[in-house]
Amino acid sequence: MKTSNQRPPRSLGLILALMAVASAAPGTALAASVAPAPTPAEVKAIAAEAWLYAYAPLQGYQTFWNQTQNKAFPGYVGGFNRFRHYSRSAAPADTDIVTPNNDTPYSWTWLDLRAEPIVLKLPAVPAPRYYVNQWVDLYTHNFAYTGVRSTGRGAGTYLFAGPRWQGSVPKGITKVFRAETDFVGSLTRTQLNGPGDIPALQALQAKYQLIPLSSFEGTKPPKPAPPVNWPAWDTAKAEGIGFIGYLNALLPFMPTVPSEREMMTRFTRIGIGPGRPFDPKQLTPATRSAIEAGVAAAATNLRTKALAQSSSKGFFGSREELGPDYLTYRAMGAMLGIYGNSSAEAFYASQQTGPDGKVLDGRRQWVLRFPAGQLPPVSEFWSITMYSLPQRLLVANPINRYSIGDRTEGLKLGADGSLEIYLQHENPGPKKVSNWLPAPAGPFFFVGRLYGPGQSALSGQWQLPALQERP
Repeated sequence: MKTSNQRPPRSLGLILALMAVASAAPGTALAASVAPAPTPAEVKAIAAEAWLYAYAPLQGYQTFWNQTQNKAFPGYVGGFNRFRHYSRSAAPADTDIVTPNNDTPYSWTWLDLRAEPIVLKLPAVPAPRYYVNQWVDLYTHNFAYTGVRSTGRGAGTYLFAGPRWQGSVPKGITKVFRAETDFVGSLTRTQLNGPGDIPALQALQAKYQLIPLSSFEGTKPPKPAPPVNWPAWDTAKAEGIGFIGYLNALLPFMPTVPSEREMMTRFTRIGIGPGRPFDPKQLTPATRSAIEAGVAAAATNLRTKALAQSSSKGFFGSREELGPDYLTYRAMGAMLGIYGNSSAEAFYASQQTGPDGKVLDGRRQWVLRFPAGQLPPVSEFWSITMYSLPQRLLVANPINRYSIGDRTEGLKLGADGSLEIYLQHENPGPKKVSNWLPAPAGPFFFVGRLYGPGQSALSGQWQLPALQERP
């Protein structure tokens, strides 16, 4: 029996209809107010699409949050608009990102472009040292590049502006890069040629400068952007129904691009919108079940597609480079190895299963054989790196070798010019240890990296040989 001040619970239809009205643009409220509430099937489909949309940005947010907000994190950068440099290659203890490379020390930075642009000054870098500043937005798109391949070895001064900046470009700027999001990051890689090269590496990294535009021009700084209450990262929450809350927290800094307006309108029907609160406990059981079903279906579909891939072609790049199915490709890239380079910069190839279709296991003995004349075609260098599964992190081993390639000292070619690399947990013996890439005593996968890939690799004419099991 109801008392006089009790109110019946709102139905799923009414709640979702009100959500749609609250998020509609001016002038569309009347149409939205009479739009029918989504059916459970529609809620499931929208949730699946939205989860796929959010997967890469949220995986990127994990790195963003840890490096800019989590002071207890070993890879904490120290805030915004500053570099954190490493003078060594990544090791098993480095967990900032999955599938880190072991080829070049990293420099990380995250820029807050809300108040004003940031100017990047780069020094001249003589040959043969390779370096690249890969610039990513909150979508994880590679929206800009500076470095040897893209802007050359000469010194340069570059301006990075957010989507809302409308100022004038000052003199002395080599090139302007406009981002789609208010926050962007750089994963910079600088070649290190052995321990004796560390002082030269550090001297070079110290010359990578980030300068607020007002300081560059010598003018009064603008009013600082307001602080943001960033939600703490929780993997289980972010990859389940809680993804909506994280996405809503990021969307204020990701202005909707014209091509995604219809999609974002669909998303509002399940409670997605810039800054909107989201509490799954407030959903009706039917709505919650439908959203969770959509999330589960999208996750299974993405994992199935990703694990079937053997190269990075199409996974990493700008929005335009990723093509019409960019949601799937950027999500697969984020799942297999977030923040990979665009193919023109570096090409990645990997294998996760053997000829029998089973996941590779380091307790078995494997050989990767390059026939004579079929080594990876590159203008810079190449490597093969070992990763544990499911962690996708570097593997500790007694010889501290996490990758092997054309810069590995002592690597031996066969009498016919071929090259064999042995991938297994046990030491293969003194005659083969020079070509041994240690694997974990369990599941693993490996990634081949080609820096400055040749056209034969980009076209598919050259392919990474299939791994074979040794007797």
